[in-house]
Amino acid sequence: MNNLLLVIVLSLATAQRDLGVDARLHSGFASKHMSTTREIIVWLPPGYATETEKRYPVLYMHDGQNVYLEWRIDDIAKPLIAAQKIEPLIIVMIANGGTAESRADDYTWSKPSNMKAGGKADGYVRMLVEELKPFIDKTYRTLPDAANTGVAGASFGGIVSLHLGLRYPEVFGRLGVMSPSVWWDNKIILRDVRSHKSRPPARIWLDIGAAESDIARRDAKELRDVLVGKGWTLGSDLSYYELPKGTHDEASFARRAGDMLTFLFAPH
Repeated sequence: MNNLLLVIVLSLATAQRDLGVDARLHSGFASKHMSTTREIIVWLPPGYATETEKRYPVLYMHDGQNVYLEWRIDDIAKPLIAAQKIEPLIIVMIANGGTAESRADDYTWSKPSNMKAGGKADGYVRMLVEELKPFIDKTYRTLPDAANTGVAGASFGGIVSLHLGLRYPEVFGRLGVMSPSVWWDNKIILRDVRSHKSRPPARIWLDIGAAESDIARRDAKELRDVLVGKGWTLGSDLSYYELPKGTHDEASFARRAGDMLTFLFAPH
């Protein structure tokens, strides 16, 4: 067992014993579309074990080990559920490959000539859509339609979440786009949004840290404006937020994860 897996297993055991969190690890999830396996962490909301007829919306999150171990997304979601600020939901966390290169490969769908990695997202997104989601829908009591299925991530995870929403609008209807790497490949994500034939019926959370670079903040605002130009409405199906003093790191991502969950999964 590698060190990362050991940390996850120990963390899961501690969470279940001390916090009452129902989290499960699916180790070594294999895909015909990818050359390496992934660790999948599934967090089940309070009441899942006892309300056996109830089905739940699902949020898929990239960089799963960071989301679970550093953001502690379960600790963020539980009080929001208890306060009825969000629907009880299942959160599926997909661990990244462990290196900057593997993240660039998985989360970008083009490879600029000056970059050493990137451009292999087709395999990653097909794994998620064609293999992981069917597995989750079969294994857990989900609401499998697009209106009840979200995908979210930060940085490269932010742009691949929007990419998934554009490419698979029939699968993902709630998108969390946090501190997106709009700069990648001369802002390919902006070109993709502009060239999309019609506006998918997706609800989008977009954010940036106010202490991130001027370029990053300008890019995020440009993405916001391009989305508005495509038909999304600020304050309705699109939210744009700048976290005061927020930087481009896991702690800042975690600080606004609750706002992201609240916007995407507020009770109907």
